[in-house]
Amino acid sequence: MDVRGEASTAGWARWGTAKDVKLPDSASRLLAQVLELTPPPSVVALAAVAVPDCELDGAVLDALRQVVGDGHVITTQEARVRHASGMSTPDLLRERHGDVRRAPQAVIRPADHRQVVSVLDICSRLGVAVVPFGGGTSVVGGLTPAATRYVALDLGRLNQLLAVDPVSRTATLQAGLRAPQATELLAEHGFTLGHVPQSYEYATIGGFAATRSSGQASAGYGRFDDMVMGLTVATPRGTVRAGRAPASAAGPDLRQLFLGSEGTLGVITDVTVRVRPLPARSHYEGWRFESFADGLHAVRRLAQDGPRPTLLRLSDEIETMIGAAGSGRSEGGCLLVVGYEGEEVLPTVEATADVLAAHGGVPLGEEAGQQWARHRFDAPYLRDALLDAGAFAETLETAAYWSALPEVHGRVRQAILDALPDGALVLGHVSHVYETGASLYFTVICSPGSDPIGRWRTAKAAASEAIAATGATISHHHGVGADHRAWYAAEIGDVAVDLLRAVKQQLDPAGILNPGILVP
Repeated sequence: MDVRGEASTAGWARWGTAKDVKLPDSASRLLAQVLELTPPPSVVALAAVAVPDCELDGAVLDALRQVVGDGHVITTQEARVRHASGMSTPDLLRERHGDVRRAPQAVIRPADHRQVVSVLDICSRLGVAVVPFGGGTSVVGGLTPAATRYVALDLGRLNQLLAVDPVSRTATLQAGLRAPQATELLAEHGFTLGHVPQSYEYATIGGFAATRSSGQASAGYGRFDDMVMGLTVATPRGTVRAGRAPASAAGPDLRQLFLGSEGTLGVITDVTVRVRPLPARSHYEGWRFESFADGLHAVRRLAQDGPRPTLLRLSDEIETMIGAAGSGRSEGGCLLVVGYEGEEVLPTVEATADVLAAHGGVPLGEEAGQQWARHRFDAPYLRDALLDAGAFAETLETAAYWSALPEVHGRVRQAILDALPDGALVLGHVSHVYETGASLYFTVICSPGSDPIGRWRTAKAAASEAIAATGATISHHHGVGADHRAWYAAEIGDVAVDLLRAVKQQLDPAGILNPGILVP
């Protein structure tokens, strides 16, 4: 099923239609007490969304058809609308209002790397911009280019497991392969990636690489860019293959040019990744800490000195309270969810429990952890439910060193509250940890007002300024897209901006690849 629910056009302007997640009555009552909710407008039907006629002339379309086949150059209204934006809350609100700011002139569906190279060559020569499209789950404006004459390059036909090396424990996957299908194919060989981000149900292997995705079990398996041993990239200049050994001193690591490049330097068509044996056992449990500061201290101790579980997710007081309201719990404090996967997990479970208890943690048992695991993909669907209820909900994230995390958490949260003086709920958690620091993820729920997108733009800018002022990064795993580009430029500095532009000029001299995204 398509992320937009191609089987049901009635629910198209949503995160997805795989689940019908409702707000618990207790959560609805809490929101009504805190926020001024307004009835949402009716959702404009997909068929009623207007897009201009395709403006590409017959010569361009014919040249593309000769490469990918007649049936894979698609100019229908539905296909163009479905490929017009990502899945941020502003994207969904515009779709609900039938406001598609710009749409691709056509959707191109290549079958292999060679066809991707040919499509890029044609578009470069004819001045047609190209936006690579995987699962469509960008939440930072990464699929809305600064161009009107562009095509969406849908990689859905590049969906194969190409090779498995059980001795080296590597696998080569095509970029358009959806994460659940990749999991199934690898499981047939006894392996797993262990990469399970919030977007897991819809996102693609290529998207993981192009955005430096980080999964919920990153404490045990690492980020996706940690897993990438090699990749193949199509550019308007031709093919680049980077990575041919587990480690190399043969110059700079060119994989890093394309990991996180968001389709602006080339189109990743396959990746060779590290895989691990399917875990024989898994175990989830919950712990309670009196305060976020106490929980941070305990999590840092595990991240730096071990033992390190597969998953560590620490919610602050507000997120814990909202989660408890939705589940019927009332433990208060801060909830830490800990997960373990492997051949034998009990020794790690016991050793971790000793550390957590020594730092003030109170065990809540397996049910608290298992409840999180059962609902780990529900949050984006709850965002749909909040929109349906007349509330506005959106997320942002960052990462910082351990010594700076408390300040970053406090200043970003306060910046959002100051920007939304009529009331907002700001939830936070840590879900990706390293020896030197961790990520911080914020969920904001507020009244939409008369201009919800404008209100969010103001709040997001205030949060981004606070992130920059505290020395944190503008994104840990959402990426840069269009939304973070100005702060990204300030973060890396003028010399690095010039370097990035020079690389793009060499690989994409006509500037057709995702213009206006990432590159300042």
